[in-house]
Amino acid sequence: MNATDVTATMPWRPRANPWLIALAVMLATFMVILDTSIAVVALPYIAGNLGATQDESTWVLTSYLVANAIILPASTWFSSFFGRKRFLIGCTILFTAASLLCGLATSMTALVAARVLQGLGGGAMQPLSQAILLESFPPAKRGAATALFGIAIVVAPILGPTLGGWLTDNWSWRWTFYINLPVGVLAFFLMSWLVEDPPYIRAKRPSRFDGMGFALVALWLGTLQIILDKGQDADWFSAIWLRWFAVVSVLALLGFIVRELYVKNPLVDLRVFKNRNFAVSCGLFGLFGMMLYALITIQPLFLQSLLGYTAFDAGLSVSPRGFGAFAALFFVGALVGKVDSRLLAGIGFAVMGLSSFLLCRLSLQMAMVSIIPANILAGFATGCLFVPLTTLAVGTLRNEQIGNAIGLQNLIRNIGGSIGLSLVSTLQERFSQAHQSMMVGQLSPLNSQYQQKSAALQQVFEQGFSPVDALARARGFLYHTLLQQSDYWAFIDLFFLVACICAMCVFGILFYEKPRAIHAVTAAE
Repeated sequence: MNATDVTATMPWRPRANPWLIALAVMLATFMVILDTSIAVVALPYIAGNLGATQDESTWVLTSYLVANAIILPASTWFSSFFGRKRFLIGCTILFTAASLLCGLATSMTALVAARVLQGLGGGAMQPLSQAILLESFPPAKRGAATALFGIAIVVAPILGPTLGGWLTDNWSWRWTFYINLPVGVLAFFLMSWLVEDPPYIRAKRPSRFDGMGFALVALWLGTLQIILDKGQDADWFSAIWLRWFAVVSVLALLGFIVRELYVKNPLVDLRVFKNRNFAVSCGLFGLFGMMLYALITIQPLFLQSLLGYTAFDAGLSVSPRGFGAFAALFFVGALVGKVDSRLLAGIGFAVMGLSSFLLCRLSLQMAMVSIIPANILAGFATGCLFVPLTTLAVGTLRNEQIGNAIGLQNLIRNIGGSIGLSLVSTLQERFSQAHQSMMVGQLSPLNSQYQQKSAALQQVFEQGFSPVDALARARGFLYHTLLQQSDYWAFIDLFFLVACICAMCVFGILFYEKPRAIHAVTAAE
């Protein structure tokens, strides 16, 4: 065999240093994921500045998530049509330009339109970046590379509320979008310099665009996201329009699945779900996204609504998770390939469950330092989960399947995150109402303890008010305490629910097949 034949049979490797490529694509992904949470704490300021209601301001988040989700399944086709490098760079330019338009917006309509453009640009960036990363490294080093990439995936949504609160309090809500500009420009230059398309991407000719499949997936994801974001405000299925949206969403999903399985040139290759490890990873990734975004939402809401924390302080309380995640990603990156990834994933879910259980022990008299251990554990758990779930998902796939698979995996994780956010807002209110109905019977004039508390408080208020006003204020104070306790126990129930779901996910690890050895994967390539 001559040198030419040997070269032809060797797996493709990029000319640039893979770690530099990882840095380039990580910057783009960090920027995109940061924008899913950075604007959350700025919504009241955006509404006030643009003359909109609080309900209208939530479209700043909804429009971004809908556009982001719609473009995800089509990212593989667009990358084959334009070339993956050109498409990724084009998405980066669109996302950065849309960020500038968001900061310059003078009305809510203009801001929502710019957020749609931002979501369309950002939706494809994460799966494309992750596919480029995995293909740039040999299988034996993919664990360490995924750990580095996981910093963007795990730390960005944790850092978002803290950074958004600081920028909003000290500068303006517009800087939550302007901050993307230098990162986007740097990512553009690095990707233009370092990233290249592998031979099979350059040789691939795009099939006919599946317009019907794209329309069905857009209809499914668009209606689903609106249902999840607006369902609680509309009292869910008591609203006629929401019932119709649910019917349309289910029919669009079924139509999409049938079409993609039987059409000659599908927009998305759903047959990859025949791979058992990939299917299990997608299910666990969806639950991981649900719990990650639920916990990131519950804790700041708990601190703001019950303990009076500012937006910045509430966001800052989540930041210790970043330290735990940062440590875990390097720790797990060194172990992947040496320790069974299923064991690492099981440990990650177990630690996340433990951190949620520790949050169940919070009280209304606690200091911020009390939640640091639970947050460090939660961050460590997310770091432990991202790397093994990713390597288990793609470990038995061919290189040419990775781009499509990563797009589907990210789509399911995003849907899980949206469900987590919706679940938190709904169950918090329902749990609070349930506890209130159980406790309100104690506020009865026939209850001796209530009479004693009311009389004691009346004496305190009589120092500045008439006896009648003092009695009314005493009873009002007791009712306010009841509402506070109802909300408190609702949050505790939510933390406990997350802990139970984590425990279930530990058993979900048993559904994996034993992954092939690294050398076997290398030989297959």
